[in-house]
Amino acid sequence: MLISENLHMLLSVLADGRFHSGTALAQLLNVSRSAVWKQLQSLAELGLEFNAVSGKGYKLEQPLQLLDQSQIEANLTPAARALLHQIEIHSVISSTNTYLLDLAKKTQVSGWVCLAEYQTAGKGRRGRTWVSPFGHNIYLSILWCYQDGPAAIAGLSLAVGVAVVRALQQMGVDDVGLKWPNDIYWKERKLAGILIEVSGESSGPCHAVIGLGMNLYLPPQQAEVIDQAWVDLQQILGEQVMLQRNLWVAALLNQLLPVIADFENQSLPEYLQEWRSFDCMLGKQVTIFIGQQRFDGVVKGIDDQGLLLLADATGQLRAFASGEVSFRTV
Repeated sequence: MLISENLHMLLSVLADGRFHSGTALAQLLNVSRSAVWKQLQSLAELGLEFNAVSGKGYKLEQPLQLLDQSQIEANLTPAARALLHQIEIHSVISSTNTYLLDLAKKTQVSGWVCLAEYQTAGKGRRGRTWVSPFGHNIYLSILWCYQDGPAAIAGLSLAVGVAVVRALQQMGVDDVGLKWPNDIYWKERKLAGILIEVSGESSGPCHAVIGLGMNLYLPPQQAEVIDQAWVDLQQILGEQVMLQRNLWVAALLNQLLPVIADFENQSLPEYLQEWRSFDCMLGKQVTIFIGQQRFDGVVKGIDDQGLLLLADATGQLRAFASGEVSFRTV
């Protein structure tokens, strides 16, 4: 769906989480009160819940901080700012990753950042949909051009995971873990996910789009479709998180941009020890699915190439380059 200018203005007013009368909203938008009601009805399509109380007016269930480029850039470090080419903020987009993959066909630029308030087709790993209610979470993708081909950036998702954990710790989140190959967990519940998509020549220049989805607040109704244990930052840090969204984006970019920019030069070994210190699967019973095949065992960490090491019931060690990993209740 498209967001009209009136609907965007309405959201900007209601973002404070306070009651606003129908009369005041109608005057602001220069429309009738029935037109205001019609606009409010469309909020449900964006995953937004609102309250209507006679004599008080309308308010959002949760206050929002809409994305603001100037606020984000004001909180960037000089190092991150130097690596940033451009920030694009979309009210509605199919997927921030898809947008930058299309852009990569037209440009060799690195440091292009795409953010969205709402994704109609947010992408998770293996074709899953990423739940993307309007204005609640962070949907962020970064485009970067690498000169030496996909092989030179093997393991990039592990380095990106380290960067995300650094940002979380800097913002006061403890007990963060990394689940191979690219999920960020908090006390065995998923907080964020990374999706890296690469296009270009096998032995020449290639583009990587590094996508990150992070839960700030997931409304219960929206979270019903999620089939795994999850958590959001509001549960961890409290309601103030929703009013710090631009600060969180800046904190992530401050860590992500230098890691992404330097990876081709530093490569995976620079991040392995730090990644291992956050490994939340080490010693856990897990199941790995590769296509129709299933492998059960105990995680023994990752090797120097970033492959997952799994010991089966006989103690035999096997390395996995990819696969869907599920914790197993014992």
